[in-house]
Amino acid sequence: MTNTQPTLIAFSVKEREGKPAIWTKIGAAFPHGKGPGLTIQLDALPLGDRIVLREPKEDKAETSN
Repeated sequence: MTNTQPTLIAFSVKEREGKPAIWTKIGAAFPHGKGPGLTIQLDALPLGDRIVLREPKEDKAETSN
């Protein structure tokens, strides 16, 4: 992987009945080096209900959604 900044951050989202969902950062998506597209690099396997890809925050602070 090159030293480029990620285009998107990957989160595993676990829904909970009557409570806020739990968002866990599990990886990132980077521009693909050989043409259009993205390469997703996961640091953990998703255990939640879905994977959400979001743009990185400017201040790099993680929030609950």
